[in-house]
Amino acid sequence: MTNKVQLNAATQLANLGEELNVPFLKLLGVRCLSAEMGKGEILLALKPEHTNTWNVAHGGVLLTLMDVAMAVAARSGDPGDRSVVTVEMKNNFMQATNGVLRVKADTVRRTATMAFCEAKLYNDQGEICCMATGTFQFLKRLATKNANGERVVNEDSRQQ
Repeated sequence: MTNKVQLNAATQLANLGEELNVPFLKLLGVRCLSAEMGKGEILLALKPEHTNTWNVAHGGVLLTLMDVAMAVAARSGDPGDRSVVTVEMKNNFMQATNGVLRVKADTVRRTATMAFCEAKLYNDQGEICCMATGTFQFLKRLATKNANGERVVNEDSRQQ
């Protein structure tokens, strides 16, 4: 007799993609499935702490996912391997959602200093729940100060 262990969605997702090297995104549990050729795909298994008073995904969580996916897309298409900052973002909420959320983003146009991106957020049934567009400015890595007050240039690990 064998005992089968059922894994919940959050446990299964822990083995998918890569964890992004950003403390806030680690806290949320965001996973990066792909980042290549100006495209990005991320996902998140919603937990109770990601919801609002109606027990559906909080709008701030959805906005974060859209922003991150577009930033991943912008960075993945940059030959200079630079960081990005969000300059502008517009989002349309189309329906409330729960479960495992997947965001697919594309770079629509890239210039020497900017990337123009779009993203769609899907629920577990493959329905589009949000759409967004965003403008991102490319930045080279900047020096910061460590705990001793010395200037250092932080290594950048491809994630936003």
